[in-house]
Amino acid sequence: MDLLRHLGFFVAVAEEGHFGRAAERLGMTQPPVSQGVQRLERRLGVELFHRGSRGVGLTPAGSSLLPQAYSLLSSASEFAASAGRLRDQAVRVGVIGQLSAFHLAAMVSSAPKAVVVTTAATVELIEAVTSGQLDCAVVHHPALVNTLECGPVIRVPSWFLVPSGREDLRGLSCATIPRSHGTAAFDLLADTLRASGLDPDFLAASNDREVVAAVATGQAFGITTDPFLQAPGIARLPAAEFGLRVRLVWRSLAADVRSALEAALA
Repeated sequence: MDLLRHLGFFVAVAEEGHFGRAAERLGMTQPPVSQGVQRLERRLGVELFHRGSRGVGLTPAGSSLLPQAYSLLSSASEFAASAGRLRDQAVRVGVIGQLSAFHLAAMVSSAPKAVVVTTAATVELIEAVTSGQLDCAVVHHPALVNTLECGPVIRVPSWFLVPSGREDLRGLSCATIPRSHGTAAFDLLADTLRASGLDPDFLAASNDREVVAAVATGQAFGITTDPFLQAPGIARLPAAEFGLRVRLVWRSLAADVRSALEAALA
């Protein structure tokens, strides 16, 4: 039951003294309003109105509860307005899980406005920006971006994470994003590995935590963009040719915000 919606019915009927006029005011037909008030009464366990041929009147319980109904509706409106102000103040940014906490902190701290961050797969981020749920997103390149605006391709430096004592990646699985997170980016990584003489099995790992867990077993290697990531049982090797290729995508974004986010990535 939508309590706020039904409280709105209650207030409208109380003010109009008639279900038909209340429905007209709400831009509805009368039956949903009558049924909504009845549902509210059943939920509350009290009768709110006396019904009669000339209209309706508040019961003692209805008269007692009406001021609280006004207060709840007013609070809900204020809540929505506050959320709207925060939404207008903050930039909603999406990032892929492979982007390190280091780069995320750089983006948030350098942006000229507050930033609210969402982490998801490239395909999900592109859908969210397209639908307006996010203002912009850092996604894999290459990727199908539909009608979104795109910034330049940025290569984020990367390192291999390998089990301690290993300098040869042969015989190890590769812990990386599932192919479903970004088909083109996954295929590019697989092709680059093969061109380097590697043809590993792949383990799904959506972020550094999952990569570290896979590498720590001694059966896999992974790639990180975090310049400071260290963990027991894990070593780092150069991976210059495997730099993470990303770009910023957006529908509408202030130039100063866009420049700050891209500078932080670079």
